Amino acid sequence: MVDFQRKDSYNVQDLVDIVRLLRAPDGCPWDGAQTHQSIRRNFLEEAYEVAEAIDEGSPEHLREELGDVLLQVVFHAGIESDAGRFDLDGVADGICKKLIYRHPHVFDTVQVSGAGEVLRNWDTLKQAEKGQATTADTMAAVARSLPSLWRAEKVQKKAAKTGFDWPDISGALDKLSEELEELKDAIRQGTNVEEELGDLLFSAVNAARFAQVDPEQALSGATDKFILRYRTMEQQLLAEGRSPDSLDLSEWNQRWEEAKEP
Repeated sequence: MVDFQRKDSYNVQDLVDIVRLLRAPDGCPWDGAQTHQSIRRNFLEEAYEVAEAIDEGSPEHLREELGDVLLQVVFHAGIESDAGRFDLDGVADGICKKLIYRHPHVFDTVQVSGAGEVLRNWDTLKQAEKGQATTADTMAAVARSLPSLWRAEKVQKKAAKTGFDWPDISGALDKLSEELEELKDAIRQGTNVEEELGDLLFSAVNAARFAQVDPEQALSGATDKFILRYRTMEQQLLAEGRSPDSLDLSEWNQRWEEAKEP
């Protein structure tokens, strides 16, 4: 048993100490064996669970999930601390300096007219900080690990800031129709299907951007709706004593239309 004092209430330093004990040679074999890469997906999953807690509007659930994300931060910092490169204080130092640098209207004498100018200054300072000389540089810097719909949206927004954009949604919708026809042609010819499908999805994100709709949320909502309607059909079939795989396509289509009715 490790030397550890239990408390009624713990703080961030206690979390750092617990992770250090878990990763110690006489601690937990699993924790000690982990690397940045082995728990990379854990970090992503925990972040999404925070987003779900926010959507639920539950402070208790949000506190729990934020704790899971904080654990990931402390764990990754602990790996680096063990390697002698940086620790959690180094992480805090970096983000504090970044916030101070990118808020000259708060920590320096820069004057701003409102939130819009704050965001423009933020982008300018970020580009200077990262050594991004062109808009293409800023596009390339958008994380490839982001969900593809969000990544496409961020890249499109950067292009729009330079004036490379349609004046309204009609142009985006026309492009979406054009890309759909190109996908149909690709499928008929059996070539470049993946590329043309990607172009179609990219155009759909553009339409969502003009409509001020989050494409990830839109697709998630469509998926939830699909599950609900499929559940309705499946429950009806089970009540009739039928198996879902006993239906042909025309029956599926009929039941789908019925499931769509309120």
